[in-house]
Amino acid sequence: MNINYEYYRTFYYVGKYRNITKAAQALGSNQPNVTRVMKLLENELGCQLLLRSNKGIALTEKGELLYERVSAAFFQIQAAEEELSRDGKLVEGTIILGTTETALHLILFQRLKEFKRDHPKVRFKIYNYSTRDAINELTRGAIDISVVTSPFHVRKHIKSERLLEFKDVLVCGSAYAELTHRKRHLAELGDYPWVCLGKNTMTYDMMSDFFLKNGVVLKPDIEVATADLIIPMIQNDLGIGYVPEQLAQPELDAGSVYRIPVYEEMETRAVCVLYDAKRGRSRCEKEFLGKICGKKEDCYFRQNEI
Repeated sequence: MNINYEYYRTFYYVGKYRNITKAAQALGSNQPNVTRVMKLLENELGCQLLLRSNKGIALTEKGELLYERVSAAFFQIQAAEEELSRDGKLVEGTIILGTTETALHLILFQRLKEFKRDHPKVRFKIYNYSTRDAINELTRGAIDISVVTSPFHVRKHIKSERLLEFKDVLVCGSAYAELTHRKRHLAELGDYPWVCLGKNTMTYDMMSDFFLKNGVVLKPDIEVATADLIIPMIQNDLGIGYVPEQLAQPELDAGSVYRIPVYEEMETRAVCVLYDAKRGRSRCEKEFLGKICGKKEDCYFRQNEI
């Protein structure tokens, strides 16, 4: 099948914006021409890609499948064009990075600072995701590298390297300070208000399993979208909750939260960097992986698979 590259380029922008007018503006074209190209592409492929309605453009199931592949290819072409346009004396380029709040605060801020000091010409596009969403975006090719927190499961071609291990500790605000006076079993705390990440996260799944293992059903009073919201909720006495020890330590030292001693401990978790071994990596990606893993050369990645 010999289809004009411009057809796929036009489809990429239509799929990105889900709007013919915006796609035409991005392409420097006009609505009738974009519409014509989309009809030609559908005819060439022999299937419907777009659903048109008064509300705008939606992709069909086959359209979504094609967009996933085309967008991944488009990112790679852009990266290659950037590399070829440079003289090779300096490491330059753009890295599209997906990360969780916890990974960002535990290690990524510092590693980014160190990397940018050595490679000021490298640009980053950084997106905040849950672990599950970051892995999904990496798998479909929308981002280059993910830095996430365990637990997670990845497919065979996704490689991972542990960067930092950490433990979660149970903390509370001043309203629940009586819980700090003696060590307790988790089952004694089931009726207290809990704060945690939402049900669509792997951290929630891990906590739910941990609670059930210890005879408690997790029924959070407050679910938050990002991990950086948990400590402020606890400081304001809206509940008790688990947070990474390194993130809780400054607040523990300041006396704005208090550690609740419990007999049951969560398993040690880790911040990990992930990349797709099936895709080629730019020079700046290789340099960044080497830096973030604390090695002079590229990382040797261990593999988790489902």
